[in-house]
Amino acid sequence: MAVFVALFLAVAGVAGALTATADSPEIAFESPEVDAANGDTVQIGGESYTVGISESEEGGGGHGGAATTVVTGTLEREFTAETSETWTNGSTVSIDDREWRVEITGESPSEFTLVEVLDRQAILEADDSADNQTVTSDAGEEFVLVTDESGETTSVPADEYFPEPEERSYASGDTLQYNGNTVTVDDVTADGAVVVWETTQTETIEIEQHSTVTVGDTEYVAHFPDASTLQMTTDIEAYESQASEIKQFNQYNSGLSRVLILSILSSIMLAGMAFIPSRY
Repeated sequence: MAVFVALFLAVAGVAGALTATADSPEIAFESPEVDAANGDTVQIGGESYTVGISESEEGGGGHGGAATTVVTGTLEREFTAETSETWTNGSTVSIDDREWRVEITGESPSEFTLVEVLDRQAILEADDSADNQTVTSDAGEEFVLVTDESGETTSVPADEYFPEPEERSYASGDTLQYNGNTVTVDDVTADGAVVVWETTQTETIEIEQHSTVTVGDTEYVAHFPDASTLQMTTDIEAYESQASEIKQFNQYNSGLSRVLILSILSSIMLAGMAFIPSRY
């Protein structure tokens, strides 16, 4: 019995020593294309990106588990893009805080006209001498009832009462202000006018630990060696080889841990059996 106990303890000792002294392999990129700290600007595919790195706690809380620190990052860049909009014939657009109707004539037009859409109700309400609404005669004519200082009411034809709407014409290549942008008339057809302008947009690429990300036309694998550094490499095969080594190490280490536990339990069981009194 003592021999077996010693044997199991020896096995447990060897397993424990191997487990304690084994160096766990780690992911390490050799000559990564990107090796940057938080806030650095890096060049990838001819574009400039700003690196952002943050860490957060996951898990833990009131469930008894230990919190895990998770590091994530972003690549962010601003770029200029061309934006276009089509103003169809007969549609209404808002320019200079006023409404304008798009009018295009002819089958092969070279220009279009913006005709101001008068706010007749606002004009009537601003005139204390006029009724707040127009009236229509039996003949279908529209009038505005205007009362002078003497109290006499006169019917004024609506076309005479309201001012002539302003008109603005534009051809291809002309510019105008629209929604805070300087837009250029790109094309005019019988169906509508196309205006274009440049806007500044932001592209954000989210990055997680050991995730693959595509920047431009190139695929990278990302690694955070610490909470303030981002590394990226196109050598995905080398990363996968290291990840495989780590997985294999963990499997071996887990096996040795089980051998250690079983050997100790076996030793205890055998030692306990040695003290069981014999019935004979």
